[in-house]
Amino acid sequence: MQQSLFSDTPFRDGKNKKDGQGELNPSQYEAVTSIKGPVLVIAGAGTGKTRTLVHRTAHLVQTGIPPENILLLTFTRKASMEMIRRASLLMDESCHRVAGGTFHAMANMLLRRFGHHLGFERNFTILDRPDAESIINLLKSSLDLSRTGKRFPSKRIIMDIFSKSVNKSMPIDELLEGQYGHLINFLDDLHLIQKHYGKFKLEHGLMDYDDLLVNWQRLLAESPEAREAISSRFTHVMVDEYQDTNLIQADIVRLIADRLNNIMVVGDDSQSIYSFRGADFRNIMDFPRTFPNAKLIKLEENYRSSQAILSVTNSIIEKAAEKYTKKLFSRIEGGVKPIIYAASNDTTQARYVIGKIQDLMDEGIPLTEIAVLFRSGFHSYKLEMELTNNRINFEKRGGMKLTESSHIKDVLSFLRILTNPKDNISWNRLLLMLDKVGPKTAEKVLENIKSADDPLEALLNYPAGKSWKQGFESLLKMLLSLREPGLTPVDLFDRVMEYYDPLFKKIFPDDYPRRSRDLEQLRVILAGYHDLRSFIDDTTLDPPENIGKSGDPLSNPTDRLVLSTIHSAKGLEWDAVFVIHLAEGKFPPARAFLSDQLEEERRLMYVAATRAKRRLFFTYPREVMSADFMSVNSAMSPFLSEIPPVLVNSPGIHSSRRPAIPREKTLFQKDKPKSAKPTPGQTSFCPGMRVRHPFFGEGSIQAVKGPKTVEIFFPRHGKKTLRTDYTKLEILE
Repeated sequence: MQQSLFSDTPFRDGKNKKDGQGELNPSQYEAVTSIKGPVLVIAGAGTGKTRTLVHRTAHLVQTGIPPENILLLTFTRKASMEMIRRASLLMDESCHRVAGGTFHAMANMLLRRFGHHLGFERNFTILDRPDAESIINLLKSSLDLSRTGKRFPSKRIIMDIFSKSVNKSMPIDELLEGQYGHLINFLDDLHLIQKHYGKFKLEHGLMDYDDLLVNWQRLLAESPEAREAISSRFTHVMVDEYQDTNLIQADIVRLIADRLNNIMVVGDDSQSIYSFRGADFRNIMDFPRTFPNAKLIKLEENYRSSQAILSVTNSIIEKAAEKYTKKLFSRIEGGVKPIIYAASNDTTQARYVIGKIQDLMDEGIPLTEIAVLFRSGFHSYKLEMELTNNRINFEKRGGMKLTESSHIKDVLSFLRILTNPKDNISWNRLLLMLDKVGPKTAEKVLENIKSADDPLEALLNYPAGKSWKQGFESLLKMLLSLREPGLTPVDLFDRVMEYYDPLFKKIFPDDYPRRSRDLEQLRVILAGYHDLRSFIDDTTLDPPENIGKSGDPLSNPTDRLVLSTIHSAKGLEWDAVFVIHLAEGKFPPARAFLSDQLEEERRLMYVAATRAKRRLFFTYPREVMSADFMSVNSAMSPFLSEIPPVLVNSPGIHSSRRPAIPREKTLFQKDKPKSAKPTPGQTSFCPGMRVRHPFFGEGSIQAVKGPKTVEIFFPRHGKKTLRTDYTKLEILE
């Protein structure tokens, strides 16, 4: 056997050495050399998790463990290949015989070898998503589920529901009630499709992506022979990103490792943020109970960020209700305190961010080393418009750009016609929304009016077909109403929505509740404009491809600022990071206080902050525009309030800092309705009353603010202060 790689000093990885990181620190060394029994490695952000797995793989082989007996489970094929490649550089080419891959890839391999124990043939076919959706469509037709006359959920949404049910280990009934309430009427039909879908796959030798996990778990649980063979083969198991496993994956790990218990999982409970995909926070927290006598090792030395940033990230996560306590520290010298900036509104927030970005670029930080992160895709809409106006190139990851989504394009088409009546692209889009109007009919209509001075006036005399005449006349009537004098941009939006809302729900029956939040944000943006032309220009102005800051040609055309949702940014890092829209009710969203998601929102904040290496900025608007065109005061996120002031620079906002939310009562916790006499002049409404708003849905009145003003809490949208004289509210029994 060759000389131990640990004879005198820890591993030295010359090829991957970076800023002195080629050596293993004591905690990493302990994790690498603890090869007997269960081990839980809590690896804080930027603490060398991958390096630890790489060195441990090489160490196992170096100590005489046959590479074929080592199983490395990751969440991407790229991650496992890279780890094995680096391990081979440390040890030798034998590391390439380590079994590494994703849970699904390993399931595929093992089911083809041992699946006969469950009655599966070796030559089963794996369905990709499009093929699976095609089968769902076939079953919908064969079961005649369109007979009700209602628009049935799309094949995409049905597959989403089935997949979430598997990955979250949740019955369809419960899933619909919690996430797809608008589809609850289709529950029996979905059960019927699910039954026939399973039967179809079994009869035709098919498995979809989720079946791979389900059947691997079944194989281990139901076949002692297969379980013994697999457990004997893989004597040493490692799992990366364990906090992202779902219940099925955690059970697979338990069953494989049950024989020898030589299992090491690596992860960070503080970065468990994917519950919407099925990841279960309890897996990593319960590992010591699943594997008694497990050794706990914490990686706390951070190689990414300055201590000034880590002090803030530590303070964010230390308030977590349940966690593995850890304190990240760094030997990186220098660094400045993170900044909390309170902007007056969305516009000033965007302009502040752009000004700071330009300052950072002047300091020599390239645009590619700067990122702006946010909780939800629509939180960046105003910033996107300001970046475009300032000719700063950017790319958006996670969530669509303001003008990319179909429902936003629909609404913008109505408004663009007002500023340019000859905009045939917008006219075409509006005509195609009408029942019984297809591309050929729309083309014919537009051909007849293309030379008219005023296309709308010309359309008033157009002989519409009998089947689409009524819808055509309704469209024209609405467009004429938009020409009334004195209407503000937000007034125009409201009139468009009165017409578009029924079409919107018909065009997007599966996910209109999610899309409605984009429309609400569009209205907020419009409320900041005094004329429609300025808004339209801001949404359509595009800089040339080779122009960057201040109009200077870019040496690298791919030099772009990154805008990203926090979920899409996990695992990445930048020199400078902005986390925006950290306002009360926005991050965390109000609905998190009415569910069990508040702790995951805290972890999401932690993930965002730990992406920064040198500079970190938190921003929020002091004032937001409600969907009812009213200015509403906004406080900073409670997560910001909890950061000790000494750790941050907070220019000009000390007076607006609110105390952290007490654990026993949050700002969004609903008080028990108080009995109150109706306010004079407004006898219809009182606190505690349930109402329905045409846009926000159902909610409960929290307070009566005046003769014609009420404060209502909507689970999907948070608190709204509404004027009852221009808001249609239906009182619910």
